[in-house]
Amino acid sequence: MKKSLSYAAMLLVVLLFSQCKVNPGDFKPTLPGKAALSVDVLQLNIWQEGTMLTGGFDAIAEVILQSKANVVTLSEVRNYSGTKFNERIVAALKAKGVTFYSFYDDNVGILSKFPITAFTAGMYSGAFDKAILQITPAINVAVYSAHIDYTHYACYLPRGYDGITWKKLPAPVTDVTKILEQNLASQRDEAISAFIADADNEQKKGNIIILGGDFNEPSHLDWTAETRNLFDHNGTIVPWQNSVALKNKGYKDAYRVKYPDPVKYPGFTWAAFNKDAKLSSLVWAPDADERDRIDFIYYNQDKRISLEDVIVVGPSGSIVRGNGFEDPNQYDPFLKPKGIWPSDHKGVLANFKIITE
Repeated sequence: MKKSLSYAAMLLVVLLFSQCKVNPGDFKPTLPGKAALSVDVLQLNIWQEGTMLTGGFDAIAEVILQSKANVVTLSEVRNYSGTKFNERIVAALKAKGVTFYSFYDDNVGILSKFPITAFTAGMYSGAFDKAILQITPAINVAVYSAHIDYTHYACYLPRGYDGITWKKLPAPVTDVTKILEQNLASQRDEAISAFIADADNEQKKGNIIILGGDFNEPSHLDWTAETRNLFDHNGTIVPWQNSVALKNKGYKDAYRVKYPDPVKYPGFTWAAFNKDAKLSSLVWAPDADERDRIDFIYYNQDKRISLEDVIVVGPSGSIVRGNGFEDPNQYDPFLKPKGIWPSDHKGVLANFKIITE
């Protein structure tokens, strides 16, 4: 009888936990004898540090708070006029009752509610930085933030625009060999190779790897046979080199793990239709469908980490042929801003579970 009551009590506890929303950073029950920690990662391009629209800096802080992320990877950190963005944003968040840790860097940045035990700035000509987060006394996570070369934006070629000059071409370029040649002329492949080499060393130390960033390049998981006649791909199926390289090294694209269908769930992060910004500042290829997924969160294959959920953060509209556009045939989940949206990109928010025992 006592054993039956104990079992019933244990079952009641599990059921109660299953009905509760777990806040970022809370421990939650998992398999018997196991414990897990929720790590919520927000990738956000902050559009020239929030300076492109009135109230942009404050809006960055509000988006971070709304996301409830405990780790944030940032792109387009500028430290304008001798300021230190990391100190400014940490102070702004602390004033609202939330404590983050961060270190100074240009172009990219990392915020963490977990202690940062080591930080490396300016990796591969400033394209990356790295923070080692102490999740528990026994578990470290190496978090990388990336903002990679925006030139030679080759995904505009099949859309009828040059990815170097941004000028309209006489006709779309649909030769995949030529598209990939222009893509390789950027510095993106060198940057991804540098990340892979550094992350290999972190994995040898036993660390989990998470990478968030604005890659300025699409994924081969999006330019497929199913999408070849959509989004101005103009019949092309493109094996974009850097997403292929990451896949071949065992890295998982969080959004495509959760939503493998690029037709129903394209997950576009560029270009956001930001109603708070001037439309002209959002349009690069006015006669084309510019929509793409170029902001990513990746993680390595490690039995201690699993993806629980992922969502697009920002306005649901995108830029198509020079105007804002809402697509009724797509089903991406969104966390929409409560106030001003500070970016021309959309963000990505991934919830991970890390086994701690």
